[in-house]
Amino acid sequence: MEKRILILTAGFGEGHNAAARGMRDGLAALAGAASTVELHEIFSETFGFANDWARKGYLALINRAPRAWGRLYRMLDGQENYGPQLRWLFMARARLSQMLLRFQPTAVVSVYPAYPHLLEMILGDATPSFQRVVCITDSITVNAIWFRCASDLFLVPNEQTAAVLSQAGVPDDKVQVSGFPVTLKYAELGELRKAPQPGGERRLLYMINAGGLAASEIIRGLARMPDVRLTVTVGRDERLRRSVEAMRAEVGVDFEIVGWSDQLPRLMLESHLLISKAGGATVQETIAAKCPMIINQVVPGQEEGNARLIEESRSGIVATTPAAIFAAVEQAFDDEARLWHEWSANISRLSRPRASLEIAELLLK
Repeated sequence: MEKRILILTAGFGEGHNAAARGMRDGLAALAGAASTVELHEIFSETFGFANDWARKGYLALINRAPRAWGRLYRMLDGQENYGPQLRWLFMARARLSQMLLRFQPTAVVSVYPAYPHLLEMILGDATPSFQRVVCITDSITVNAIWFRCASDLFLVPNEQTAAVLSQAGVPDDKVQVSGFPVTLKYAELGELRKAPQPGGERRLLYMINAGGLAASEIIRGLARMPDVRLTVTVGRDERLRRSVEAMRAEVGVDFEIVGWSDQLPRLMLESHLLISKAGGATVQETIAAKCPMIINQVVPGQEEGNARLIEESRSGIVATTPAAIFAAVEQAFDDEARLWHEWSANISRLSRPRASLEIAELLLK
């Protein structure tokens, strides 16, 4: 029987889309033409410009008013039934219903927490003809909207998150520790990093995030540290690129500036430390790359669990001020990089760069 797999994602945080693309690519690599896979962002397809406005509003809220977002997140976590809150999405529900009739999937994978509830509203008391799968992209602090729903299988990125679902009453036989479905490039490129040597080069990757108000001070401080080879990513923001280029000229130290690029896996695999916020995709990609992390921003709610995963596994540290970041870098490489070696060994134990392929195997059974 041909496998027909529908993957549902949303652009509210890059982790959902990154995981959805990883699964799609894993399925293509394993099954090729033997399966049919469609990936859809239902909210974008339904609401168009209004969805873009909502997405920008969400990003502004988490970066500019994180405490307000934290209160909203906790309120959402306390709900028992999410159907009433999602009734206003009737246009998206209708579009999804039509898609199910057209595509006739054998499995529907939800990589955004609203979709399982929309499916419940569509199906009512009917028994679905397809397997329902939820791919959770957060770690440890998992909002209940992810799992207070009907699903045949919950895919979680790590054992710590599986334990959270178990404590919440989700049957263990419905939970699969699959890893986070990162791009296949992490598995394909393999080990590229050389361990730091006394007096040798220390490769730092600084990914500026949307709420990075201290970016200029961080860049200046990192660039001036001895034996550091710094790479700064600026995404698609040309104004930010020009600003960082001006900083480079000011400090008189050459460092690499990278815009949007498909080379991020290679950069992570080559770097000794990543400095960035505790976003779901970012944390899981640095784990896949076995690159210890200094977390410089934590959005209340879902990112708190990502930060806990790094700290509790001793795979890095949270340092939210420039001074704390500089101290963490120095400590990592002190004493022949003893702390860095500890972080590196610990994060390697979490790493599952083949997760996309392993998830594809599960979905193709």
